[in-house]
Amino acid sequence: MEKEKLIKPIAEELNIKVEQAEAVLNLLAEDATVPFIARYRKEATGGLNEIVIREIADKYNYAVNLDKKKEDVIRLIDEKGLLTDELRAEILKATKLIEVEDLYRPFKEKKKTKATEAIKLGLEPLAKQMLEPNYGKNKEDIVAPYLKEELTYEKAIEGAKYIIAEMVSDNANYRKYIREKSLRYGKISSKLKKNAEDTDLKFKMYYDNTEGLAYVKPHRILAMNRGEDLDILSVSITLQPERDIDYLNYQVIHNRHLLFVDEIKEAIADSYKRLISPSIEREIRTMLTEDAESKAIDVFSLNVKNLLLQPPLKGKVVLGVDPAFRTGCKLAVIDPTGKVLKIGVIYPNEKSKGATIDKATLEKSKKTIVNLCNDYKVEIIAIGNGTASRETESFIADVIKEYDLKAKYIIVSEAGASVYSASDIAKEEFPDFEVQERSAVSIARRIQDPLAELVKIDPKSIGVGQYQHDVNQKELSKALDNVVTDVVNNIGVNVNTASVSLLTYVSGLSKASAAEIVKYRNINGKINSRTEIKNVNKIGPKTYEQAIGFLRISEPLEKLDMTSIHPESYDKARTLLNYIGLTEDAIGTDEIKECINKLDRKTVAKELNIDEYTFNDICDAFIQPLRDIRDEYPTPTLRSDILHFEDVKPGDLLEGTVRNVIDFGCFVDCGVKYDGLLHISKMNKAGIKHPSEVLSVGDLIKVRVLDIDYDHHKLQLELIN
Repeated sequence: MEKEKLIKPIAEELNIKVEQAEAVLNLLAEDATVPFIARYRKEATGGLNEIVIREIADKYNYAVNLDKKKEDVIRLIDEKGLLTDELRAEILKATKLIEVEDLYRPFKEKKKTKATEAIKLGLEPLAKQMLEPNYGKNKEDIVAPYLKEELTYEKAIEGAKYIIAEMVSDNANYRKYIREKSLRYGKISSKLKKNAEDTDLKFKMYYDNTEGLAYVKPHRILAMNRGEDLDILSVSITLQPERDIDYLNYQVIHNRHLLFVDEIKEAIADSYKRLISPSIEREIRTMLTEDAESKAIDVFSLNVKNLLLQPPLKGKVVLGVDPAFRTGCKLAVIDPTGKVLKIGVIYPNEKSKGATIDKATLEKSKKTIVNLCNDYKVEIIAIGNGTASRETESFIADVIKEYDLKAKYIIVSEAGASVYSASDIAKEEFPDFEVQERSAVSIARRIQDPLAELVKIDPKSIGVGQYQHDVNQKELSKALDNVVTDVVNNIGVNVNTASVSLLTYVSGLSKASAAEIVKYRNINGKINSRTEIKNVNKIGPKTYEQAIGFLRISEPLEKLDMTSIHPESYDKARTLLNYIGLTEDAIGTDEIKECINKLDRKTVAKELNIDEYTFNDICDAFIQPLRDIRDEYPTPTLRSDILHFEDVKPGDLLEGTVRNVIDFGCFVDCGVKYDGLLHISKMNKAGIKHPSEVLSVGDLIKVRVLDIDYDHHKLQLELIN
């Protein structure tokens, strides 16, 4: 099929022009990256964003694969001499792979089945004759020609029925009808397996559960799947056999005056029970699982994106604390650039569960914190939220109060910190540090620049998803990689401070080329211009074109190099500067902002022969050359005192940070040791289908405590609008 015919339905589905989709596919074929196309080829794509660009690519690849499948199926059927014009048209009309598979099913080479054995006995003509009107004949006369020494009348009829059963099962229209009706009216059930052990009662709500396939929530599908995988639950799909068999009887028998009506009905019932129903049930389980996994990946991706977009607390000296009991809390003081100034350890918590810390050790731990805060002018103490976190928080809060320290503290999610600490990246960064010391550094740096630190960790280990270990890992990795790539390139990267991990996500750069940039600056010192990057090994013309617009130089020789303007548009930028009578030195000043705001952008862009997309991007870059989209997000709440879980009571109003958004609500850290659950029904927003419509990871919100289970450490919350 011609390329244009594949593109047209994609454009219609995405509500864009065919030319836009075609431009995207042409650019991708030229090895342009998605971030580059979204940022620097807006005039070609009509300003399509990264999400739509990837959708175009994915849908086009699906269409190409579907087209190839159709060609293969048509060829294979034609080789058997069984292809009709009607069948060819049906195959070409199919819009899904499963529809093509349904149409090909009758012609597939089958393994040994009851029907294939009956066909070997020469009973296929009898089966076909039974499905035709046989006026004026009796059954015995019709069957007689097929009888042999060991093939009795009963066995001949039985064999013919097996053939009819398979013919009914292979009918694409019948399967499509039953599949669609089953998805609409069928049910999914789960039961507790006999002698199964569910010690934590995690699957209690699924012990005896039935719900409609049309209404079951994706996260419940994944929960049932996990329970089944753990051998705790048995899960089954229930179709509507009476309705389906009535439908099949009507389609096969209605008004055809068949002589073998009873035998055909028996064949249909056998076909449904033995062939159709089990197959449709498997297909539906697969479809439900794939849909649930896709939605879980979407939620996880959105959470990761919002986590990476957490605003950095720039210019702060931070003391990172990796809490622990017996092994002590590891400490790391870092300067505003992330450089480690001091490593230490304190023992403020009990040595073992139930034991109390001796006074001398406690006082020594206090003095260590006080001295570090005073000596290094620490402004923020970042405490990891893992084991012993709240005990350490209580200790830090007491020290701040007792010694009237100016520092404030914050609880930081340390999800993935242990993964990073033991990774090759961490070992390369801090070869002489212990694992827990590296973790303390990571916790501190997450406050200064969450993005730069979190890109060193496999996104699956960041801990803001649901059922991430149960979904398709290849698809999850691909989606998360896209999210990180988009965030990094939307923000831009300081080429003189970025780690290899961060540079690797820059458009066009590989791990090897990113490492060469770091190697170059280590040997030659600070990079002062974008042009200089051409001297780096493994940075060829194509790599340079794709990457350079996303690489920033904070104090460049040429001021345009600090902006998001691509060097290919520098001449256009200088043309605009000449037009408004200013030089590059004015970039980022109030003067240029005033001049730009007075412009009739559309008119001036036309006058200077600059496309509107590029013109607007240049104007915005002139006003905010170092714009960071994270600056628009609220900064995290810093604390100086602690609130104990035991002190909280129903009706209390609390402030909290959203830690994770899931299908049925979100978990909120209110500073009381245990995260509270804010159920979707308690968000006070009518008609929302998913919590992500209201809240995102990192949001600062006010909540009311509805209920507390002190024994099981559960907190039920309600959102205060």
